[in-house]
Amino acid sequence: MVRCVGIYCVVYTVFRTLYDTQNMNNNQFDSLRLELRRGCLVMAVLAQLRNEHYGYTLKKELADRGMDIDEGTLYPLLRRLESQGLLLSEWREEDRRNKRFYRLSPDGKNVLRDLLAEWNGINAAVSRIVGKSRGVA
Repeated sequence: MVRCVGIYCVVYTVFRTLYDTQNMNNNQFDSLRLELRRGCLVMAVLAQLRNEHYGYTLKKELADRGMDIDEGTLYPLLRRLESQGLLLSEWREEDRRNKRFYRLSPDGKNVLRDLLAEWNGINAAVSRIVGKSRGVA
């Protein structure tokens, strides 16, 4: 409980309201950003796996292109995509170490093609919508 007198109470109330609103907006933005990013990660991983990679090189290639992904997100995603039949993987020895290499399956190639077509359509529509409302933001 906060005890306040006169002007101090007003200052505290205004500060607290602004602070709470800013935190709510940051949390809301972070939640929406993560939701947007999740869908893009699947497409980015599939697109990058048109060429074979093992986990580390995949992570590095994505980061070099601006799509940082945590290992705790990447490896479960790779396992899920493989269990869905979109990826193929195999263990091979390279540099005296066993590494799991991933690549698109034939179904993965088809899904990537369809996702990219959908992405292009959504991107075009959003660009048209945002272009009309530029003065609003």
